[in-house]
Amino acid sequence: MRSLMKMNARDNVAVALRAITAGEQLALDGSTVEASMDIPRGHKIALSSFNQGDIIVKYGYPIGHATASIQKGEHIHTHNLKTNLSGEESYEYVPDLHPVIYPKRDLTFDGYRRKNGKVGIRNDLFIVPTVGCVNGIAEMMISEFKNAHPDQTSFDNITVLKHPYGCSQLGDDHRMTRSILLDAVNHPNAGGVLVFGLGCENNIVSEFKSLLGEYDEARIKFLVAQEVGNELEAGLALLDEIYEAARNDVREPVPLSELNVGLKCGGSDGFSGITANPLLGAFSDFLISQGGTTVLTEVPEMFGAEKMLMARAENKEVFEDIVSLINNFKQYFLSYGEPVYENPSPGNKAGGISSLEDKSLGCTQKAGTAPVVDVLQYGEKLRKKGLSLLQAPGNDLVASSALGAADCQLVLFTTGRGTPFGSFVPTVKVATNNELYENKKHWMDFNAGPLLETPMEEVLEQFIEYIIAVASGQPTRNEQNDVRELAIFKTGVTL
Repeated sequence: MRSLMKMNARDNVAVALRAITAGEQLALDGSTVEASMDIPRGHKIALSSFNQGDIIVKYGYPIGHATASIQKGEHIHTHNLKTNLSGEESYEYVPDLHPVIYPKRDLTFDGYRRKNGKVGIRNDLFIVPTVGCVNGIAEMMISEFKNAHPDQTSFDNITVLKHPYGCSQLGDDHRMTRSILLDAVNHPNAGGVLVFGLGCENNIVSEFKSLLGEYDEARIKFLVAQEVGNELEAGLALLDEIYEAARNDVREPVPLSELNVGLKCGGSDGFSGITANPLLGAFSDFLISQGGTTVLTEVPEMFGAEKMLMARAENKEVFEDIVSLINNFKQYFLSYGEPVYENPSPGNKAGGISSLEDKSLGCTQKAGTAPVVDVLQYGEKLRKKGLSLLQAPGNDLVASSALGAADCQLVLFTTGRGTPFGSFVPTVKVATNNELYENKKHWMDFNAGPLLETPMEEVLEQFIEYIIAVASGQPTRNEQNDVRELAIFKTGVTL
């Protein structure tokens, strides 16, 4: 196995693919580098000497500057590297489009074709509380329903989309809560939904219903606890009606072009930009080549790599929307007196990521090379085929929930540190390294670690086969572990 990897010919650092001991002679590109100190796995080693202020390059782009003199063979990390980012920037539209296009293949998955033409990869039953006060009763309702139907096979998952909101919210907070819950009710993975309210909340059921648009009345029902005698009995009766409407649903072959996939990472490490994120980028390019759709979010983790995304805007209008996406999120941080560039997290740093540029350049590889065709605000649903950007924070569950709300039927989630979470849509956890995958097989779904030794084409083919199996009903680890959650972005306006 190789000891070092240089990501781009322009780089002046390399990544340690294993723990390096001081004094080791390391082969790289026909020459050798002597490690002058121990280098942890996933961390960077200097390929040349640096003076204070010199630019450090990884992935072919600057990831910061040296804060002290650094000798060739030394460990480069947060102790001697600092971000180059500060304040807001001005941007110019300079298109640079070089998409990788894969041959068209006649691939399908087995999905559920909905009445409105959308396609689900699950037939799930959701209870969607309009307010957190009824979460407990909703859980009791689900438990009673399962007891009454022990052999039901109509629904793949039965989930209460619990949240603490819906009461005493105003402004953007109220709007975002309502928007995400409306999106969940209208999600193509939902074979049936019970919208469940208390009766005195801001997010009142009658107003919620009026905003829902056209819906299948046989599959979407409404209940207000304060308006009935026994809300548990009333809810079970409505769930039985939904069950009758969904009990004969069957999967049918659907073109891969109907697949909408969210792209997310969390607990990243020094291998994220080497293995798992490039794998998602290759899959994104492949799916888009088949007529499908992918969505990249985590706006703060675009900072430092945003110019690359802007150069991929398919036209000037999309470019301007990307600029607004970036600058508005920077203003969000500044409005609360928070620094814009404090990312990465302690876990990211422990894994070898030294600056926000380092993190973002690795993070945005999940989006491959395709043109950016649209920019979505938080709570908006997909409008176009191809690659879209979505406004959402870096928080794993909030961002993954936003991807689901946008009509992604599943989320691909890369991680080098590991996480057991899952959103309310199937959440495929992709390990960046072999050790994580072996240690946490009960969390992880796919191992990208072999990419250190195996060609991308081979691993990508395995990944395509796996994603088609998941879209056709194979449960993900979060589904097997019964971990399905919803989180809503909150900005801070309450009574």
